[in-house]
Order: sequence, then C-alpha cells, then structure tokens
Amino acid sequence: MTKPLFLFLLGMLQAGAPGLPAQTLEVPFLAGHVNDTAQMLSANAVTALEAVLQAQEDSTSNQVVVLTVPGLQGEVLEEYAMRVAETWKIGQADKDNGVLLLIARADRAVRIEVGSGLEGNLPDITCGRIIRNEIVPRFRDGDFDGGVTAGVNAMLAAIQGAYVADDSPAIQEADWKVRLFMFLLFALVVGVFTTISVMAGGFAGWFLYFFLIPFWLVFPMAIFGSAGGVVLWAAYLLGIGGLKLWLGHSPAGKKVQKKWSKKWGTTSGGSSGGWRFASSGSSSSSGGGFSGGGGSFSGGGASGSW
Repeated sequence: MTKPLFLFLLGMLQAGAPGLPAQTLEVPFLAGHVNDTAQMLSANAVTALEAVLQAQEDSTSNQVVVLTVPGLQGEVLEEYAMRVAETWKIGQADKDNGVLLLIARADRAVRIEVGSGLEGNLPDITCGRIIRNEIVPRFRDGDFDGGVTAGVNAMLAAIQGAYVADDSPAIQEADWKVRLFMFLLFALVVGVFTTISVMAGGFAGWFLYFFLIPFWLVFPMAIFGSAGGVVLWAAYLLGIGGLKLWLGHSPAGKKVQKKWSKKWGTTSGGSSGGWRFASSGSSSSSGGGFSGGGGSFSGGGASGSW
C-alpha cells in the first residue's frame, strides 16, 4: 500500500466515523531543528542538539528535526507526524532527505517519520529499533534529554551507515519465545494432519501428504526464516515421504501399518492394508482456514511508546 493510499484510507475511516474527533491539533511554527513545545528538554540539551543537527544539515543537506508536543488531542500519531512533515516541508525538495522525530508527551508516544530520500538509510526496522533501544528505555527512566539525544545520534549514525541496529537481549529472548510458541501451535495443528497422512494408506494418505507440502514450506519460513523453513520443508518431504514409502511397500512397513489399522481404525475393503478414512461416520476434512497476513505498510518510519 502506497503512502498516499494509506493516508487516503485513513482519512476516509476518520470521516466515516462520527465518534472520532476532527483534526484539531495545529502544526506549530518551525522555529529550528529542535522544537520543544512540550518543554521536555533542558536548555543545554536543546542547544547541543541544535548545534549537531545544524552541522549535519551544513555538511550533508540532510534536515533532521525534533518536535515535542504536549499531547495529540485524539489525533493519530502517524497522521499527525505526516502532516507536520508535509507542512514544514522538511528536507531538500530534490532529495526528500528530511527526518522528523515526533514525541507526544501525554500520549507517551514516539514517531520517526522519514523522507523518501532517506528510507534506504533509515528503513522502518531500523527506526523501530532506534525507538526501542535508544529512546524508550531512557524515557522510561525520565531521561528525556538522554533519550532524544541518543535517538538523534542513532538516526545520524544510521544515515551514515554506522548504526548497528541490534535488538537488546531481552527483546531477542522474547522474540525467540514467540517463535517457539508459533511453531508449537503450527506443529499441533498441522502435525495432526501430518500424522493422519502417514497412517492413512492409499490415495487418501498421499493426497493429504501432497496437500500439506505448501503448509510445511510457508509457515516454517515465516517463523524461522528462509534457512530454517527450507530445512523443515526438506525434512517433511524426505522424512514423511520416505516413511510412507516404507510403510506402503516393505513387508515390515506393511506389518506396522496393519497393526495401526487394528488399533486405530478399520478398513472394510482391505485390498492393500493400512488406514482409510472411516466410511461410517468421521469424515475428516482438512478444510484449511488459514489466512495469511499480507497487509503491507508504508509511511516511511516507525512508532513506539514508553
């Protein structure tokens, strides 16, 4: 979704919802690189930041601007940040190299809005990590000078290609736990059908085996990345496929499958042995109610809160 389309849909949503407040928060006058209308910063911090950002603009023409506001007054953070950036026309006209760091004090919200000319240096993921790792921890300690200064320095370093956007160990641990939970959920749901595909003989079992191939490719890749996803996919193809061949074509495998048939189900025909979906009752359908994500985001930046 492109940025204009995103803003258009956002505006339509607001216009169609009478309960939402109209835009009432005005864009303040652009007084300099640091516009502390919420009075969150000390005079020394404002002076130091102004000097750093002026030097950045003089040497690179990149225009990085800080704005603090007392509150959003019901406005959407991303929408207001875009309105400020467009009203102020931050960045050079032929380079679109402006960046806005917006902080709404009462809403405890932060937004980095990046001009299209710098999105390659400051992608959304980097902006998000700067907010999480550099700004939010200091804000939570009440250190607004330190948070804004660290955020600005990180943004300038990222523009120069010198910022290492590593997540903190706590975040990495949380991310690992989320991935593990997602895989266990996947294994619980798809594993049931995989087990059925192994135990079921004949056409039904092979049909289910091939039906599950894309599931074993897409979901593990989404959870563990390309490398981990391909490994699990290959393990499914070779492991489950090989097991089915052994069960269906070797004497030992047929004996095992016959035991499963006696224990877990029965086949009325019994031409080749093995499991069949029971004809009297439980017709198990694999109706996949999976819905992928797929929504794309634009807006060139990231948001956070503390």
